Amino acid sequence: MPQVNDYSIVSSAYIHIPFCRRRCFYCDFPVFVVGDRLRGENSGNISRYVEVLCQEIATAPVFSQPLQTIFFGGGTPSLLSTEQLAQILKILERRFGITAHAEMSMEVDPGTFDLDHITGYRDVGVNRVSLGVQALQAELLKVAGRSHSVEDIFAAVELIHQAKIPEFSIDLISGLPHQSLDQWQDSLSKAVAIAPTHISIYDLTIEPGTPFGRYYQPGDTPLPTDETTVKMYQLAQQILTSAGYEHYEISNYAKPGHQCQHNRVYWENRPYYGFGMGAASYLEGKRFTRPRTTKEYYQWVAAGCVIDCEVTPSEEILLETLMLGLRLAEGVNLTALTQKFGQQQLEVIYKCLNPYVEQGLVEITKGRLRLSDPQGFLFSNVVLADLFSNLS
Repeated sequence: MPQVNDYSIVSSAYIHIPFCRRRCFYCDFPVFVVGDRLRGENSGNISRYVEVLCQEIATAPVFSQPLQTIFFGGGTPSLLSTEQLAQILKILERRFGITAHAEMSMEVDPGTFDLDHITGYRDVGVNRVSLGVQALQAELLKVAGRSHSVEDIFAAVELIHQAKIPEFSIDLISGLPHQSLDQWQDSLSKAVAIAPTHISIYDLTIEPGTPFGRYYQPGDTPLPTDETTVKMYQLAQQILTSAGYEHYEISNYAKPGHQCQHNRVYWENRPYYGFGMGAASYLEGKRFTRPRTTKEYYQWVAAGCVIDCEVTPSEEILLETLMLGLRLAEGVNLTALTQKFGQQQLEVIYKCLNPYVEQGLVEITKGRLRLSDPQGFLFSNVVLADLFSNLS
């Protein structure tokens, strides 16, 4: 895949599936709650959404090579029936083409699929699944508002192994209310024992409008202290790298050769399609986010999917390139930055970051600019805020 942004090449698509059994207490994503009994096979709401989604895809402008990565996110895409997933993939293939060895990722939640579902997903092309574990303690799953149990997690892992999905990731959240350092270490140890090819570690963010946003303010008990969350981050880095995972991005670890290629499209600030309620796309230097409710999204598709947005200014593209690229362990390519944005901008960047180089938070080596691991990653917000103030 290209390593620098080329607005003429689009080879990735994100598909938003907004349905969940319930809304987790930390979630501010655009989702539609269907309860515990409904899924794609018996939900008129899901069937209707898939039809509208396919209509949007079928009329989308084409800027692409055949798709090399496809990511079904949510929400809970594993509430789709196999037939509905196949229907969406058929439209994508017809509109854009899909390469023979495309990475096809799908978020799945424990307790939302059986062996027939997961093998069906595999048979229609899914070769990478991301299991929404979040915690491996029953009390923390309850605190977070998750709909699954610890037993559901291990049952889901067994189903994924039985289906022989080649790429398997799990998600964990640190900094949950009442979460202790011992519980976090236990989750990490159990995650390593499960042995997925990829592990994503997310620090809890308190979002306005969510149940957590109403219950807590950052720094409130029973949220872990900042000191504890720093220790959680450091502990994850120690345990996972010792177990053979590469810390290739601030929140992501992978066995060698198993990085998520779709997410690298975002971090390298390359263009991509986005489809579905609330999904964002980045095409021809323009970013656009679709309506966040089903009613507004359906009306938008019925009206012809009109996209009206301005080209992102060069200064903003530079900031985005730095903000996203510095999330990666290898950082950003200085030669590519100079070619795209000029030597003068690079001198401003060097001057701004020099104090952080002296502190060991930023490294400039082998033609790349990067944050150190783990300290630079821990203070990334400070470094990026300084860059923004100097470059804006």
